[in-house]
Amino acid sequence: MTETTTTSLLQTLIDISKEAGQEILRIYADESLFDRVDFKADDSPLTLADKAAHAAIEARLKVATPDIPILSEEGRNIPYEERSQWTRFWMVDPLDGTKEFIKRNGEFTVNIALVEGGSVIMGCVHVPVQDTTYYGAKGEGAFVIRQEEEAQKIEASDLDMNASGLRLVASRSHMSPEVEEYVEQFDNPEMVSMGSSLKLVLVAEGKADIYPRLAPTMEWDTAAAQIIVEEAGGTVINHETGTPVVYNKENLLNPHFIVFGKK
Repeated sequence: MTETTTTSLLQTLIDISKEAGQEILRIYADESLFDRVDFKADDSPLTLADKAAHAAIEARLKVATPDIPILSEEGRNIPYEERSQWTRFWMVDPLDGTKEFIKRNGEFTVNIALVEGGSVIMGCVHVPVQDTTYYGAKGEGAFVIRQEEEAQKIEASDLDMNASGLRLVASRSHMSPEVEEYVEQFDNPEMVSMGSSLKLVLVAEGKADIYPRLAPTMEWDTAAAQIIVEEAGGTVINHETGTPVVYNKENLLNPHFIVFGKK
């Protein structure tokens, strides 16, 4: 993509994510709509806000980029034989952190990523309650826009694995025994709790040093935030292989992974 195309697409992503965020906040503020929660086959919650945000994103993306297919949880049953032929596609999580949404703690996001050849090349993570948007594109750096302020570049912190007091991110909703065991290797770590893809963004911003995710996630949970981490100087690494997490696999379940600051 040319620089002009990248800039234009990024602005489109920012606009779309904010529109989806407004749909979420409309339901978040309306008690008659907020409590309408269904449950998916795996018993995870699905709110009216998930559906409204997805509809808004899908409609806008189909207009902006009609030739680029869309993959999201709602489209998870697209046959691998079909999507394996895609050269690029949008990976969408319209409401990441549904449990955080239901808890009303504000730690939920809208995630949109552009994937090409198994790698994320562009991504946007919008935080509706904070009106804050993180974004990045391959080779272009990572940035944050808070409310109506100018975009600010963000960078991950330099990481010394042997240092005392490293800041490790843990989920409010998921703290597996594997993570507890992983944390034991560090000297006097500081634990930082956060929900949704904001855990990855904390590392990208330099507000945390390591995020071990040794429990299940899906590709749409991480794609948008991964490019932001990488463009901020960090890495998102498959815990078993030590290689970057990749996308559009036959099985859309992510491997266990670790997010690191600058090493």
